[in-house]
Amino acid sequence: MDFFNYSVVELAAMVREGDISASELTEFALKQINKLNPLLNCFVEINEELAVAQAKQLDLLRSKGLQLGKLAGIPIGVKDLEDAKGFHTTKGSFLHANDGVKTTDSDLVKRLKAAGCVVIGKTNTPEFGYMPDTVNPLFGATHNPWNLKKSPGGSSGGSGAAVASGMVPLATGSDGGGSIRIPSALCGIPGVKPSLGRIPSGPAMPEWFDLSTKGVMARRLSDIAAVLDVVIGPEQSDLYSLPMPEPSWFAAVDMPSLPKVVAFSIDLGYGNLDDEIKEITLKAVEKIAQAGCEVIEVKLIDSDPVNYWLNLANCYNWRSIKPFYNSPLWEKVDPLLKALLEQASRLSAQDLLDAQAIGFTINQKLVEIFQKARVLLCPTIAGKWPDSGQAGTINSVPDLNWVKFTYPFNMTRSPCAVVPIGFCKDKMPVSLQIVGPQHADAAVIRAACAIEAVLNLQMEKEIPSALTKEINFNQ
Repeated sequence: MDFFNYSVVELAAMVREGDISASELTEFALKQINKLNPLLNCFVEINEELAVAQAKQLDLLRSKGLQLGKLAGIPIGVKDLEDAKGFHTTKGSFLHANDGVKTTDSDLVKRLKAAGCVVIGKTNTPEFGYMPDTVNPLFGATHNPWNLKKSPGGSSGGSGAAVASGMVPLATGSDGGGSIRIPSALCGIPGVKPSLGRIPSGPAMPEWFDLSTKGVMARRLSDIAAVLDVVIGPEQSDLYSLPMPEPSWFAAVDMPSLPKVVAFSIDLGYGNLDDEIKEITLKAVEKIAQAGCEVIEVKLIDSDPVNYWLNLANCYNWRSIKPFYNSPLWEKVDPLLKALLEQASRLSAQDLLDAQAIGFTINQKLVEIFQKARVLLCPTIAGKWPDSGQAGTINSVPDLNWVKFTYPFNMTRSPCAVVPIGFCKDKMPVSLQIVGPQHADAAVIRAACAIEAVLNLQMEKEIPSALTKEINFNQ
């Protein structure tokens, strides 16, 4: 048994058919966590008793002949920005370290559990999800399973590394500036950021309002699509909630279709990137063209919208953290986060409206592009992977904004996917980003699956290089 050679869909089917029990899957996940978490620090809280009880309840239902859900017995990690009943939600911060355990689930966790998932524990995140590296004052750094000195990205880095290392086959994430796509890219797994409103953000008020969307992380695009089919759909308490799409997203996986025409931008018009990442990206796009797809080179915008995005993200965080300002706990907040929050406290309503307007302007550019092409391709990451707690590098020069190609598509609320496309010389994975028109999630997933098939890397079965000596499924 392992989480590399078996998909989420296959494992759930095995539980429903009685070929394996939910308890066995839970015990295996706990065993892998006990072995690997000391190396990676993906999980910050485990509730073994609760997980075992959930699994036994599923096995009892099956023994009585009752039908189990589509995700029966699947062990999951829940990002520590999100509530799960029986667990703490610390948000990686001393500000919430002593909060009591949650008595309710988020809407996403509720839907996953209703489909049969077993919550194993909470996964690490930077403090309030504010940066693309998973390290915080409360729990420290999560490490990349391809190189333990490197960052797994953020802010869903705990979930990404847990899935990539085979601790669990599925975990939750959220993406307000690249927080699913960045750790997916750095950990060598595919990723999907759904359109805003596809997955309910409640029942608690969303902290990043219309900038962030929730999602799930797995080793296969087909598994991500299958799980999204279960958790997407309207919820009255969510102001941004979208109606249920008619076609199944999992069905789109069974019909991968390389678009006749795709748009491509190596830098989106504004961003320098590392030469090695550029070379790998260009080779991947060349293969896509050789497979029969017309590639149109485009420029999205003339200048980096990072400061506008920062104004939105930091104001959202300031709203959440303001009650703790100048309290005894304030000094325990990450120093860079404190500086950003204090800067945000001086912004005006006009500053926020200007940031919203930039998102509208970028989307208008996308509309023009999508009149000619089905999806837009671009690099996911501009720079090389940072050591934990450090900046990434572009051509060996430290660059704080080494992730400059993800956040524009949070400002536009666009559906996006990332797929692995190769490795740098240091054996770290590189990914391609696929961006689609408003609400065209199925088209993005279909194109991503087709591109994955063209490149034929089969990353889902590959054990990350830093863990090959640690993972022995026969032990």
